[in-house]
Amino acid sequence: MNIPFLDNWLKRHDAEQVHGDASVEYDPERAAAIAELLSECELLRVRAGQAGLELDDTPASLAALDQLPPRWRDDPEELPWLGNDAGLYLGTVIVRTVRGAVWHIWPGGHPVVRLASGREISVVEAGLDWAVNGAPQLSQVYAEAAEA
Repeated sequence: MNIPFLDNWLKRHDAEQVHGDASVEYDPERAAAIAELLSECELLRVRAGQAGLELDDTPASLAALDQLPPRWRDDPEELPWLGNDAGLYLGTVIVRTVRGAVWHIWPGGHPVVRLASGREISVVEAGLDWAVNGAPQLSQVYAEAAEA
């Protein structure tokens, strides 16, 4: 999923990615700013809070999200936004807890998580699949990333 505000931000800062390509100099401040921006996930945090769940950026919170009744499926307008947030939250948890995992932004603004092995996880797609279908579970995607 394209995130226009992120794409515009990256264009203003003359970069196409956060980390990982030798052609783009790694800037820790820019990487931290992008990670902070991607971790907001406001809609997901609000909906989880309404269900009594505090999202604390831990793997346990992913398992707790997997257990929530999928009431968001009743609102077709909110569904893609919540799925996008779920993917960004999944990516946030992976980046914060899996050694060597970093955000990687493809040209056009598509964020993925790059693991130390070089494998990339399309977390936004995983979040959308989770929101729409309930699978794969967010905790399952995390477990696979943590094993790599």
